[in-house]
Amino acid sequence: MRIVISEFISLDGVVQAPGGAEEDTDGGFAHGGWTHPFFDPEVVGGAFADALTKAEALLFGRRTWQTMAAAWPERAGDPFADRMNAIRKYVVSETLGDDALTWENTTRIPGDKAVAGIRELHGTEGGDLLVMGSPTLVRTLLGEGLVDELRLMIMPVLLGGGKTIFPVDGSRRSLELVSTVISPSGVHVATYRPAAQG
Repeated sequence: MRIVISEFISLDGVVQAPGGAEEDTDGGFAHGGWTHPFFDPEVVGGAFADALTKAEALLFGRRTWQTMAAAWPERAGDPFADRMNAIRKYVVSETLGDDALTWENTTRIPGDKAVAGIRELHGTEGGDLLVMGSPTLVRTLLGEGLVDELRLMIMPVLLGGGKTIFPVDGSRRSLELVSTVISPSGVHVATYRPAAQG
């Protein structure tokens, strides 16, 4: 399976709490819901829907999974929500018990076995394994070289600090831009893949 990352991201690299004020206030983050002024259904919504359409399964860190699991089941009846609810899901967690996996079709990957478990999924045949949000998990995947595609919805805003997806280990990782589109509100939807080394 290809591992595809899809992120709402500010110009200064912040991905924290794009959807709502109380989504993630860690570190005193006060800009929750910062994507709303820039969201348009055609370009930004279309990029999000396209990634989900091509996905065979979703992969989440615990916090993002809990946020999604609290939101999507109550929206049943909408085609996008129905897809989110029906698709196979994996959550990486040390703390969630199997009894907490109430969101349909969710399997837990123990945190201490996350890299090995994800590497095994990555090696199987199939469509895309899509990761949304989950900055700690995405940093790990990028650091381990397990990302096949990085789809960034770059919003024209500076947030001045917050969670990021990028490793800070001093390693250089070259990417190639494979597609780009800009929304009327100035959101740059850019898709990158790892560049061939050589």
